[in-house]
Order: sequence, then C-alpha cells, then structure tokens
Amino acid sequence: MKNIDIALINPNSTTSMTRKCAEAGKTVAGPGTVVTGLNPAASPASIQGYYDVAAATMPMLELIKANQGKDAFIIACFDDTGLDAARCITDKPVIGIGEAAFHMASLISCKFSVITTLRRSVPGIENNLRSYGLDRRCARVRASEVPVLDLEKGTPEVMAKLHREIEAAIEEDQAEAIVLGCAGMVALMEELQSRYGLPVIDGVTAAVTLAEAAVRYGLKTSKIGGYAG
Repeated sequence: MKNIDIALINPNSTTSMTRKCAEAGKTVAGPGTVVTGLNPAASPASIQGYYDVAAATMPMLELIKANQGKDAFIIACFDDTGLDAARCITDKPVIGIGEAAFHMASLISCKFSVITTLRRSVPGIENNLRSYGLDRRCARVRASEVPVLDLEKGTPEVMAKLHREIEAAIEEDQAEAIVLGCAGMVALMEELQSRYGLPVIDGVTAAVTLAEAAVRYGLKTSKIGGYAG
C-alpha cells in the first residue's frame, strides 16, 4: 500500500496551534501516512472574520505552491481560508476542515449545530454552509465569544462558555451532533463527546480522514471548469 504524505497547513502564524493540529491528525492517520504541520510566518496570529481570511490567503497559497510534492493538502482553519483558490493551483486533493466537518456531521446526524469562536466569524461560516449546500442540515452556528488564541488556555471561564453553547444547541436547536468550529478546539472532541453523549466532530481529524481516503481512492482535483489552473 502506497505511503501518503499530507501537508496540514494552518493559515495563521501561531505555531503552537499548528503543532496541536498535526498531532491530532496523526492520531487518526493510517499506517504509512505522514501528516506534516506547516504555517506561514507572515500571516495573522489568528483568523477571526473576513479581514483575517483575506490577509492569510496568499501566504497560505505560497506554502501550497512550495509543497507540490505532497499527496494532499488540508487547510486547518474552520473558515476554509482560500479553499477554492488552493484547488486552482494543485491537482492534489485539498480539504478544508470546515467542509470536512460539515460533511462528516451530515453523515451521522439529521441536523447539527456549530460552536465557533467570535460573533464576527459566524457570517463566513454560514456563507460556507450555503455554498456547500449543507445549510439545511445545520440548525445554527453559535458564537461562544471565546477568541481563538484563548482556546489554548482552556481556562474554566473558556470551558464554561463552550459548555453553555453546547447545552443550548442540544436543548434549543435540537442538534443531534456538535461541530467544533475552530481548529483551536481540536483537543476537546473526546472530552465533550463523552460528557454530552452525542457525536462531536472536529474538523482537523475529519479532514485528515477524508484526505487520506481521497488519495487511496486515486482522486485528484478536477481541472475542467472552475478549478482549472
């Protein structure tokens, strides 16, 4: 069986987050699959809203151009920063963690809610759901009002805010699954799934699983139409 080399690219410049995402990805990767975490240096420290997405896109694309020997790319930002543009510059599979998480949630639940960081991140996520045709499966996108970089601290205050939104999603939205709407939440999936007794989907591990499957299946990005280089 062919070895698989996946580049997991965190579009922001926070290396500790990149390292945690790569470590989480390795836990679900099969034998012979290498997951390498990369991030640009000249990029925002966190991506929270449209401006940060715009500022981070070109540095991320340059990393993809410089790593064309990889078998697949993962964009490890829940906004799916520059996803369509990335698919235009490579024929390798490019998986965004937001799209991966939405698809995974739709496979195991009738409807799901997304728990993300700040309110200004909500419109971009909602736009992506509509673009992917999955908005009808999403009950609601909820903002915890926890900044991305505070997630790494995992303080009682941070966790209380996340718990409050998850509990509201279950009670008010009737959500059957929870999607964690930030790569910075990657380490929380198992704990939250155990606590609430329903599927909790992390986009990083979902994306690694899908990228690996696409490569083993022999799929490449179509170059007829919108993703033509």
